[in-house]
Formats: sequence, C-alpha cells, structure tokens
Amino acid sequence: MSLAGLLSILDDDPRLRDVVARAGAGPDLPNTDLVAPPALRPVLAAALAQGTPGFVLAVTATAREAEDLAAGLGSFLPPDGVATFPGWETLPHERLSPRSDTVGQRLAVLRRLAHPAPAGEPNGPLTVVVAPVRSLLQPIVAGLGDLEPVTLRPGQECELDDLLTRLVEIGYSRADLVGSRGEIAVRGGIVDVFPPTEEHPLRIEFFGDTIEEIRYFKVADQRSIGPAEHGLWAPPCRELLLTPAVRERAKELAATHPALSDTLGKLAEGIAVEGMEAFAPVLA
Repeated sequence: MSLAGLLSILDDDPRLRDVVARAGAGPDLPNTDLVAPPALRPVLAAALAQGTPGFVLAVTATAREAEDLAAGLGSFLPPDGVATFPGWETLPHERLSPRSDTVGQRLAVLRRLAHPAPAGEPNGPLTVVVAPVRSLLQPIVAGLGDLEPVTLRPGQECELDDLLTRLVEIGYSRADLVGSRGEIAVRGGIVDVFPPTEEHPLRIEFFGDTIEEIRYFKVADQRSIGPAEHGLWAPPCRELLLTPAVRERAKELAATHPALSDTLGKLAEGIAVEGMEAFAPVLA
C-alpha cells in the first residue's frame, strides 16, 4: 500500500518544512537536530529524498533498525529506489569471510551509486540508502563501485568460456550443482549462476555462442520457475578480488611474514581462502 499522500502533512508543519528546506539548501548550513518519535523517521527520510538532489543516506544504530526503516520507506517511495547497505556479519579479528549475499548486496548498492542504470530500469538511481552505523565505520576497498557486474540477455552473443572466466574473476566458485549464492555450474551448453542479490538462481542456455534463454529455477529440485524478464545481473561476490596487483602484494608479504605464509601464499597463487577479506587493508 502506498502512503505517499501522507507526505503532504509536511506542508502544514512549519518545523518539518524548515528541516526539508535546510537539507535542500546545501551542506554549508549548520547541522539541524530534530527530536521526534521513531515513527516519523520514514516520513522525514522520504520527504528529504523528494526535496533534495542526489540521494539521502539514513544511518541507524542497528541492522534491525535499518531493515525496519527501509521497509517503512517502501510505503512512501518507489521500492526500487530504496536500498539497505548492510555491514559484515563477521568481526575484524575472525578468520571468516562475510556471506556472499551480504557482499553482493553491498556491491550492488555501491555500483548503483557510482554507475546507476537509466531511471525506470532495474538497478537504476537510488533515492535513499539505509545503513547501520557499523557498515559505515568499516573500511571499504576503493573502487568497488566501478566493478562491472556480468549482464546478459536472451539473444546476446557471448562465448561460454569468456563468461565462466569473468564470473570466476569476480568471486564466483565452480560447483557440480548450484546450491548457494555465489556458485556457478556448467553442463554442456547450460550455465547455472546464483547471483548474491537474487532469491533464485538462473539457468542460461546457449545455442552456439548465442544466449537462447535465461530462466529462474529452484535449488531444491533444479526445476525451472519461469523466464528472467530482465536477464542476468550478477555483481561480484567478494570485496577483495585476486587481481595481479593483489597477488603480487600477497607474495611480497608472504616472504616477510612467515607466520602468514600459508594463507598469503595461496592468495599469491590466486586461490581464495576463508577469511581473506581480513587482509584487505594491506593487500588493497
């Protein structure tokens, strides 16, 4: 249900109208504090998004509050223009990699901010980004918004080997059967891909070097659900990609830090390991 009509109440409240006007006047004005009940947050964020250029960054204390605020904003603004920028569910000292769906969602947001698709299309411009404070405190590798996702549509010409090479380069792993996000599987002229931002994996059928059909399918029984109207949009699955520069840096560090040579040696050879993102500050 759309509640966009309720935004007209801001025109009747001079204090709220003043807040929106101050936000739209530019960053040179002093900070403005507004004390209000939590229920007003979606209304105010939506009003700011409509009254200011660019996008609104709404920062919350917890991930749960971020999800609630994003859900509330979907009632006042087009849902496609609202996105959550989640933080990693792992701690800096843990040798664990964040989930691929978390990474994919983060990279999708950064990509849409840096290079949005035209308005009205999927992955178009964002009007509001909701982020828990933890996601903003975490250092981010530069240039993630410039990483190009793999995009395919039926009828497009594409060599199967080039597609697989590109998907592996941006963090996808090979598997016999696709069972989780970030995996790909190949059987003859059929490629299964599970992008981290999708609810279901996609099956790409080739006829020679031409993409004949792209369909969603279920992980449980591998049966098709229906055609993917917008084709494939597969963002990277890792925030630390093993580029030649990263591999060379890992090789140098492995020689000077023997205690980490096992992990860094694998990274130098282009082998992804669990918890490799912890080395991002020194590798990238």
